[in-house]
Amino acid sequence: MHGEYKVPGGKLVVVDLDVEQGALRNVRVAGDFFLEPDEAILAINSALEGAPSSTDTAGLAARITAGLPESTVMLGLTAEGVGIAVRRALARATEWSDYDWQLVHTEPQAPALHMALDEVLTAEVAAGRRAPTLRVWEWASPAVIIGSFQSLRNEVDPEGATKHGVSVVRRISGGGAMFVEPLSTITYSLSVPESLVSGLSFADSYAYLDDWVLGALGDMGIKAWYQPLNDIATDAGKIAGAAQKRIVGADGGPGAVLHHVTMSYDIDADKMLEVLRISKEKLSDKGTKKRVDPLRRQTGLAREQVIENMIASFRNRYGLTTGEVTAEEMTRAEELVRTKFGTEEWTARVP
Repeated sequence: MHGEYKVPGGKLVVVDLDVEQGALRNVRVAGDFFLEPDEAILAINSALEGAPSSTDTAGLAARITAGLPESTVMLGLTAEGVGIAVRRALARATEWSDYDWQLVHTEPQAPALHMALDEVLTAEVAAGRRAPTLRVWEWASPAVIIGSFQSLRNEVDPEGATKHGVSVVRRISGGGAMFVEPLSTITYSLSVPESLVSGLSFADSYAYLDDWVLGALGDMGIKAWYQPLNDIATDAGKIAGAAQKRIVGADGGPGAVLHHVTMSYDIDADKMLEVLRISKEKLSDKGTKKRVDPLRRQTGLAREQVIENMIASFRNRYGLTTGEVTAEEMTRAEELVRTKFGTEEWTARVP
């Protein structure tokens, strides 16, 4: 069995192993990390040898930590990262490079249609009828997108929304409200097979699926990092937030994961505060006001150029074929707008 895991902010960990009578055997850990002393790698292998194959990530990490020489120094590597690579091997997880990725980047769409397309395309990936897909959104109008479980009245000021011509839609994923304007926001979705995140905890999957965009930002000179649970940040402040939804496959089989991210290219903070009802608790983090620092200021690049750079970075890493939403997928999405995402019943399902 073979498993790989890139430690967030660190290096790639590769594990090859066998399972015999419910225990790990012939464990071999490798990667492009740095580790001292040399014999520490043998200690890691020995610590994992014979471990029950049911051992969770924390248990595997504890075995590794206990077995390491006192002088061990890890750079780009963690005991937990090795444990995750083991769990991914045992789960027979797939890797980014195992797939022929498809890019969908079309004309601007209405906010409710974006919500529907997320659901339809991810369901198609779960059914095996669509390749894993990177969809870059273009917005036809300003909107507030509230999380699946948020209260409509607590999140949105209806007078402010009407004043600024902002529509309100509810997405299928959890998380917080997003205020978007067509030229001030960069939004994308990843619709991926569940096997890509096998062996990862829910929280770890956020970091794993955000890793490529951290690299893309780095290519543009922005040092960014994943900030648990679902933010992407720089020294200057937050630049993006992510949300996820798991979609079950047919007959309860392997499904797919929707991971979508909204990035702030520019921001009209005054308008946002008139539309969103942001509590004092949300505005503070241990007494410090959270800042959103747009990509426009940090990169000096046009929004279109930032998007092109992101797409090119993904293509260089994993390959990317230009695709489209099929006529059948669009028909299903439009029906979902009519019956779900465009209805008051759905938008106000948590009043």
